[in-house]
Amino acid sequence: MDETRAMSEMASARDAAVDLVRRERRPMRGAGTSSGRSTAASLVQDEMRRAILAMQIAPGAALVEKELTARFGISRTPVREALIKLKEEGLVEVFPQAGTFVARIPIEAIPEAVFIRQALECATVDLVAGIATPEIVARLDAVIARQHEAFDEGDQERFHLFDEAFHETIAVCAGYPGIWKLAHAAKSQIDRCRRMTLPVPGRMEMVIREHLSIVDAVRRKDGPAAQAAMRKHLGTLLPDLVHLRATHPDYFV
Repeated sequence: MDETRAMSEMASARDAAVDLVRRERRPMRGAGTSSGRSTAASLVQDEMRRAILAMQIAPGAALVEKELTARFGISRTPVREALIKLKEEGLVEVFPQAGTFVARIPIEAIPEAVFIRQALECATVDLVAGIATPEIVARLDAVIARQHEAFDEGDQERFHLFDEAFHETIAVCAGYPGIWKLAHAAKSQIDRCRRMTLPVPGRMEMVIREHLSIVDAVRRKDGPAAQAAMRKHLGTLLPDLVHLRATHPDYFV
């Protein structure tokens, strides 16, 4: 591969990574309408989900309809619809006579969620390793580079978004983007724990090292090594649960 072609592929890879992050930031489209336009309820649901998963709204926090209607500038009906959907996702709890609250994190559900994610993503990374091309490797390297930039800037939000983009890129390159959707749906409780670990000194560097290890195995077209690196990467959260629960007992059930 000549230098011009290599530079072109790296630029394309960077653009793809940025597009993944931009789509992650945008509200999901099509919920509740045949025309593809987001309803007010779906917009509230998406925004509340992001805030809950980012731990911007802590587990156990009260969600007051009147305050939410004022915040979003809409009537109570779409707010109530959004809260019902979030309840179905396990992110909100409703207690009659008491109120509506952000659900606490079910500690016993985390190992199963990690297992599901490992099963799905080890399969996709094995596929990617089997078909690895310089372009695929360049796309993954570019996402990690952007993640490293976010780390250098101390931007945990962008770091997390490029973390998501890395794993989605693997599924897309494997030819099974729907697998990422399944993994994404299974990991909502994991995400809240992950966001709690990011501020820990050395954590973001460790994530980058683990991503590099995965890509190195893909570059060598070593499927078993890629799977092992992915399984180790996704399993690092489990030993943290004891400490997280000890330091934030009110966040867990």
